[in-house]
Formats: sequence, structure tokens, C-alpha cells
Amino acid sequence: MPGEAHRGMSSSASKTRKQTVQQIIETAQGLEMLGLSLGTSGNVSEKSDGHFLITPSGVLPQRLNADSIVELELDGTHVSGELKASSEWPFHSAIYQSRSEAQAIVHVHSPYATALACLHREIPAFHYMIAIAGGHNIRCAPYATFGSDALAEHVLRALDGRAACLLANHGQISFGANLEAALDLARWVEELARQYCLALQVGEPVLLGQVEMAEVIKKFKSYGNQADQV
Repeated sequence: MPGEAHRGMSSSASKTRKQTVQQIIETAQGLEMLGLSLGTSGNVSEKSDGHFLITPSGVLPQRLNADSIVELELDGTHVSGELKASSEWPFHSAIYQSRSEAQAIVHVHSPYATALACLHREIPAFHYMIAIAGGHNIRCAPYATFGSDALAEHVLRALDGRAACLLANHGQISFGANLEAALDLARWVEELARQYCLALQVGEPVLLGQVEMAEVIKKFKSYGNQADQV
């Protein structure tokens, strides 16, 4: 099933700092090719040795190198790196401190997710794959200035019981057990946003109910576990 990686074990503990840095760079550099963000609009982070590594503020992805990545304590205190951390570090910090399962975060301004966010619309259960984010909807966090503590607070509320959310007049956030999982989920959020926008062009989609979505969420928890299928 697509999105299966977001249920995998964290790979952060087994990777060296150098490997983590390289993967952050490669992920950030791939966002534009995947149609998820333009220029410096996205940011990427991953936990490493009790801290987190994050892309810098205002640096084009193609110009990133190992010295560009900034290391912060989970509370945002600077550890290393000559550049300033992404201006969005507060919500990365808040997520890592509040959600132990979050090992990596991808934030992007992908077109369809952002279009819905600008309408302050969540993505409801129009399709069963909404459950990939952990619940029966993908919420939209209220607007607050980028990089603010207020935005971080809104994000935590929107992510309650979820691994992804939209940000009003801004974009989307996804997290996972590793960078592959976080990126995979961000791609799914964008695809679901695209499908929802297409459906809205015809009419209001028929939504799945709480009981139906609860069954899907239950099935997702064991999907792909070969031992359960023997």
C-alpha cells in the first residue's frame, strides 16, 4: 500500500550524523522536482542524537551543503551551524517535543494543499486514503504569522491524533518515523488535496462516515504486516 513507510521503525538511531545531513539535503533538493515547493519555501528536519537537524533560512536547496544544515536542541537552542535555522523551526521544535513518534518533518507549500489551506478548508473523508494521516480528516490549522509561537500552537492542535495538517494561507506539514515516511506522507496529502479539489469542481463529494473510517484506520494498522497474513 502506498504510504506504508510511515508505519516503519525509525531509522534515525542507526544513521550517522553525516548520513542524516545528506538525506536532509537530498530531500530538500527533491521538493521542487516533486512539485511540492518552489525555491526556499519548504523546510526539512530530522532528529539526530537527541537534537534535530534542519535546513537553513533563505538558502536555495541547490546551494545546500553539509555546512548549511543547522543543529538545534529539541527546545530550539542552537547547537551548531553557522547559518540561521529555518524561520519555521518553532513548529518543528514543538512537534518533536510533543510527539515522540515524530522523527522527521517535511513542510511544503504544495499547490493543491495550499489552495485548500487558503480557503481554510480541511480535507474530509471523501476518500478512504485520508486515514493515511491518522484520522478521518486532515485538519487545517488557523492562520498565524510564519515562524511564530502562535503558529506552532495551532499546528500542535491540528496535529492532535494526526501526522499531517494544512496551515491556513500557508501550506502543509507532515511527519513520520523517518524522512522517507514524512516525504511520502507529504506527497499523499498533496495528491488527496488534488483529488478533493477535482471532486469539488463537480459537486460536494459524498463523505465516508465515522464507522467506515474507523474500520479503515484499524486495517491500516496491520496492513503490510506479512506475519499477520500467514
